Amino acid sequence: MSAALLDRFPEVDPRDPAAILAAARVAIDGRIVFTTSFGLEDQVITHLIASAGFAIDIATIDTGRLFAETYEVWARTEERYGLRIRSVHPDADGLATLLDAQGVNGFYASVAARKACCETRKVVPLGHMLAGTSAWVTGLRADQSGTRAVVSPWSRDEARNILKVSPLAGWSRAEAVAFADRHDVPRNALHAQGFLSIGCAPCTRAVAPGEPERAGRWWWETEAGGECGLHVGPDGRLVRSRAPAAEEVPA
Repeated sequence: MSAALLDRFPEVDPRDPAAILAAARVAIDGRIVFTTSFGLEDQVITHLIASAGFAIDIATIDTGRLFAETYEVWARTEERYGLRIRSVHPDADGLATLLDAQGVNGFYASVAARKACCETRKVVPLGHMLAGTSAWVTGLRADQSGTRAVVSPWSRDEARNILKVSPLAGWSRAEAVAFADRHDVPRNALHAQGFLSIGCAPCTRAVAPGEPERAGRWWWETEAGGECGLHVGPDGRLVRSRAPAAEEVPA
């Protein structure tokens, strides 16, 4: 199966997300999980998976601080595609420890406090979600931010020792919008209000015209539009995308 993966991926059009997903499902043995936060890109990928019937699990992290509009599009998505989206949640004891240490909105106090909140509410639950999986599908696009420019359709997340598939890596936001329009893909109502990248409610704002699309994430920090920790390594930088070596591909 290692040879199948390495031989097939280079032949796939890196701008054809359906072909990328199909190739990944054929080449990779074991469970593949797609994690959605119900944003534009994730909704496009959900549509592709559900429409083609790919054997790829769809799951989400319910941090407990999502927008009401996010829960609403979650419900509409399940109804539209006739599926249940599995959710994972922060560990109760870990969350209690976090709140005891910093209070309910203590993440505003410092970057370290915010990252501690993301770790508890998002990173740890993601680890539970991906345990035992062969590959992880994400909605990353290379042009979402400067730090994400290294994203490629298939790579390896070194921090988690797992294959990573980003079928929309080569798309622009405009292309994702056009696809969603053509296929009547359910979308978060907040997108129409200027929320281009949507995370937890206390940590997300609308962006002004001309601002980068991730400028509304953790905007009070010096470098707005940073990362929560889901896609970064131990050094805090985005995990660089690279094709996996043959010996790294799970059989």
